[in-house]
Amino acid sequence: MSVMDEVLEAVLAIPVGRVASYGDIARKIGAGPRQVGRAMALFDEGLPWWRVVYADGTPASCHGGSAPRLLAEEGTPMCGARVDMRRARHQWAP
Repeated sequence: MSVMDEVLEAVLAIPVGRVASYGDIARKIGAGPRQVGRAMALFDEGLPWWRVVYADGTPASCHGGSAPRLLAEEGTPMCGARVDMRRARHQWAP
C-alpha cells in the first residue's frame, strides 16, 4: 500500500469529534510527518482534513481558516483556539 493510501485510510478512520496529529498518523503508518502533510495536500475535498492537526492541537490554517469552525461543529473538545489533545486524540486499535 502506498503512503497516500495509508494516509487516506488513517484519516478516514478518525471519527467525528476526534483528531490526530500529523505525527500520530506518521507513527501509525511508519512514515514521517512531512510525508503525511504532503499526502494531505494532494487529496481532494472529500477527506475530513480538519481532523488532522499539529502536535500542539493547532488546527490547520488552510481552506480559509475553516478548520476551527468545522471542529466546533463536530463537538471536538477545544482549549481556547487549540484542540484539547488529551481529550480529543484518536487512538487506533492495535
